[in-house]
Amino acid sequence: MSNGANDKLPMTIRGKAMLDAELKKLLLEERPSVILAIEEARAQGDISENAEYEAAKERQAMIEGRIAEIQGKIAGADVIDVSAIKSDRVVFGAHVTAVDTETEEEIAYQIVGVDEADVKKGMISVLSPLARAMIGKKVGDTVTVQSPKGDKEFEILSLQYK
Repeated sequence: MSNGANDKLPMTIRGKAMLDAELKKLLLEERPSVILAIEEARAQGDISENAEYEAAKERQAMIEGRIAEIQGKIAGADVIDVSAIKSDRVVFGAHVTAVDTETEEEIAYQIVGVDEADVKKGMISVLSPLARAMIGKKVGDTVTVQSPKGDKEFEILSLQYK
């Protein structure tokens, strides 16, 4: 798999800010705290059967892993200012309102980056089946999404970028 510019995953400015904040906390608070815990556990003497030392080393590994993961995501992100998008089609960052053509239930979601997705907050991943079905469509278009309960059809009622 190549790692060219086209392989970058889209992320909103808000999504990058969330990752930046988590990275800052890990680097400035969590990492120094776990290093201190390791030093204190070492000071207790024999570390071969020291549960505090083992727990601190395990926590350090988790922190370092997450730091590397976040740095990789930020490096591999295509950060997009959604408010600058001017399109009559559904693209990344769109706030889409649609209606289930069978139940007439309305749904409203913003299509966001993978790390920002939170269905309860009305944000779906750009890689989700619903987002993938909507990308490129216009208001008035109908999309079909496969779900465990069978295919569902949605008509796009509105879209905006804010």
